[in-house]
Amino acid sequence: MTKRIAIIGAGVAGLAAAHDLRGRGHEIRIFEAAEQVGGLAGGFKAPHWDWTLEKFYHHWFQSDAHMLRLIGELGWSDQVIFPRPYTVVYHKGRFEPLDSIPAAARFTLKHFSLLDFIRFGAAGLYLRLTPRWQPLERVTADAWMRKWVGKPVYETLWQPLLVGKFGEENLDVVNMAWFWARLKARTTRLGTFQGGFQAFLDRFAARLQEQGVAIHLSSPVTRISQPAGPGLNLTTTGGEQHFDAVLSTSSPALMAHLAPDLPGQYAASLQALKSLGAVVLILSLRQRLTGYYWHNLPKEAGFPYLAMVEHTNFIGPQHYGGDHLIYCGDYLPPDHAYFDLSKEALVAHFLPSLARFNPAFDPSWVKDSWLFRTRYAQPVPPVNHSQNIPPLRTPLPGLYFASMSQVYPWDRGTNFAVEIGRRAAGMMLADFEAAS
Repeated sequence: MTKRIAIIGAGVAGLAAAHDLRGRGHEIRIFEAAEQVGGLAGGFKAPHWDWTLEKFYHHWFQSDAHMLRLIGELGWSDQVIFPRPYTVVYHKGRFEPLDSIPAAARFTLKHFSLLDFIRFGAAGLYLRLTPRWQPLERVTADAWMRKWVGKPVYETLWQPLLVGKFGEENLDVVNMAWFWARLKARTTRLGTFQGGFQAFLDRFAARLQEQGVAIHLSSPVTRISQPAGPGLNLTTTGGEQHFDAVLSTSSPALMAHLAPDLPGQYAASLQALKSLGAVVLILSLRQRLTGYYWHNLPKEAGFPYLAMVEHTNFIGPQHYGGDHLIYCGDYLPPDHAYFDLSKEALVAHFLPSLARFNPAFDPSWVKDSWLFRTRYAQPVPPVNHSQNIPPLRTPLPGLYFASMSQVYPWDRGTNFAVEIGRRAAGMMLADFEAAS
């Protein structure tokens, strides 16, 4: 029996769920508050560019099986490219490669004792080989790394990255399973779609529309309510509509706000999930700044952001009208001052630091700038976090919830957005079948 299903959010998870649900013949309507599809993976395009650029830096890993499988199903695998850009870490005033096992070995042997090198290698090998993350979530990453990697290497390499990612206040909060997942799932070769992520997302949305999926842009949902009979009512700026089922891919806080009929315990579990926001300033330069793609920047080094990403050392400037594009980005608490500063103020605050990457840098190199911010970007996973994850099937019959806060122990990103979107769709299909 055909079901009428609403999906809140036209990000990667929502589109992936719509793909599977429509494939089984159900009527699908997607409601998206923004003016374009893509969510946090969305991009934009300057008039003289051939490719789009992600608002918040994104790339795929060769191990991103869920995303690559979906692209294969769509018949677009030949549109995925995997260059080999280079990542460096700032250490004692220098940028040094640290994005592969050989590079990490050279770095450790150069700066630490043989015993430190052995401990670093043994701990890394264990984390790469062990399939079990559950014991690791019982301890913080800080405590585990201090014990097994050792204080010298940990405090030089990993502690600064943890502090940069989550802040000093979360150093004794984030569990080791999160760290395990990052090492387990990532590769040195990084990929993207020809034309940029937004090109892929627009093509995906167009394919869904060809198959009969209705996508309503600039249509924020304001309420999910439970009527007297079966199904759910969805209120948007266009009025109220009735659906047999609803899948929300919003943030946990927004989900709790949209669905006041949720039982208190489930709503409380949504509100209890902690996350950080993201602030990203993009600069278009007249010339190349560095020879590297990703620059990890320890907070104690005095940079005003966590990472500087020179995108055009990954995807060449010829796709962007000859512009050299850099991201200056950071994960920050939602009440951080960066969320309220103007673009001009952030540009003035960030520009002096660019001379530390290239002493020849001059502000006259800057051609243009763009600022993007979101207060929901990076979930914070505490010890025993698996006990905190709200189920995809909510207590309200017919209401499902799939967000990046539930992909744990894996980290947020488009690959696991595909996975959780399709997992939610599979759960819905199983429930429809069981009820028929």
